Amino acid sequence: MILIGVTGWGDHDTLYTNPISPREKLRSYGSHFPTVEVDASFYAVQPKRNAEKWVKDTPDSFQFIVKAYQGMTGHERGDIPFQDKEEMFAAFKESLKPYRHKLAMVLFQFPPWFDCQKQNVDYLRWCKAKMGDIPCALEFRHQSWFLPAYKDKTIQFMTEEGWIHSICDEPQAGAGSIPIVLEPTNENKVLVRFHGRNTHGWQKKNAENWREVRYLYRYNEHELIQWANWIKELEKKCKTVYAVFNNNSGGDAADNAKQFIQMLNIEYKDLAPRQLELF
Repeated sequence: MILIGVTGWGDHDTLYTNPISPREKLRSYGSHFPTVEVDASFYAVQPKRNAEKWVKDTPDSFQFIVKAYQGMTGHERGDIPFQDKEEMFAAFKESLKPYRHKLAMVLFQFPPWFDCQKQNVDYLRWCKAKMGDIPCALEFRHQSWFLPAYKDKTIQFMTEEGWIHSICDEPQAGAGSIPIVLEPTNENKVLVRFHGRNTHGWQKKNAENWREVRYLYRYNEHELIQWANWIKELEKKCKTVYAVFNNNSGGDAADNAKQFIQMLNIEYKDLAPRQLELF
């Protein structure tokens, strides 16, 4: 099975051609895609009422990929708004309860400064133990994890610890980026995230608008055809392939995702009827 979607549901203008309330966008989104990445959870541990609404607004078969809170992955600047990491993880896990069968996985995306060293490996073990039986995906942003000397060990570690591999398509821009490694580490699930290939924007971390330009990229047909072949190979090794497009600085993610669905000749029959409620 291949489930294709995008990151977030609020900023994809091509999906919402008629006036629609922000509160109703997820209902409409569910008529286009069978999965979505929740990025609001990265910026703050969400109140359970949010997830309860999101679950209610989506079809029974819909799947959420929930991004781990930034304090859990070392992105937090300053002190975390919790007494300690134990409390932080407990609060995050509590926020996941409303998802129930609609939770595909929690995505732990680590920053570029999280490199391959023993203390970080130990922390990954600690994170996985804290999450218990909740499916968790792991995404690196430092090249050291996939250097020739460590690549096989990294894949082996992820497999043994039960991490789902988050495979990335992103600019090859030095140590702060990772190569495409087409190896699932879990027989049930694998995640592919399309960040675009804007090498210039990826490197401009100190620029005022770097968040806006970093994911400014539109995949061309040749690139998507190549990925369609790779996705089919991943599907042979893994029960469910989740693919999400994150290249939305210019509004390209939804269009690329739709194009990819057509290219793979996928028809999602259990999507929600489109809701177009006005303000």
